[in-house]
Amino acid sequence: MTIKRSASAAWSGGLKDGKGSISTQSGVLDSTQYGFNTRFENGPGTNPEELIGAAHAGCFTMALSGKLGEAGMTAKHLATTATVSLEKVDGGFSITAVHLDLVAQIPGASQEAFDKAAHDAKANCPVSKLLNAKITLDARLEA
Repeated sequence: MTIKRSASAAWSGGLKDGKGSISTQSGVLDSTQYGFNTRFENGPGTNPEELIGAAHAGCFTMALSGKLGEAGMTAKHLATTATVSLEKVDGGFSITAVHLDLVAQIPGASQEAFDKAAHDAKANCPVSKLLNAKITLDARLEA
């Protein structure tokens, strides 16, 4: 089975003075603004790294829910933040790392079972497999 999803980008102008927009098949993003200032200067709008972070946080969290279910656990709450690092390397820019920060509430979960599920989800969610970056994880199980 193959599932295909799409997104599109449009751009006008030069690198620093140009403007772009990003749209997704689902319509969640519809001509959402991006540009040099949203990527390198924290201007209004989005940027590719933020979108990769959202995709990775969502994919990892969903994969973790599946791994927990396989182990007989159900989360009361999972919250993940993905921080994507963009660095200038060898004269160009590269995404060098993603750090996942997870806070979980899972009634009855042991630390060992939680850690196993979290690390398995980190290694095996489709977005983790896609990225050629160092992926780290801090996972906290709350009572």
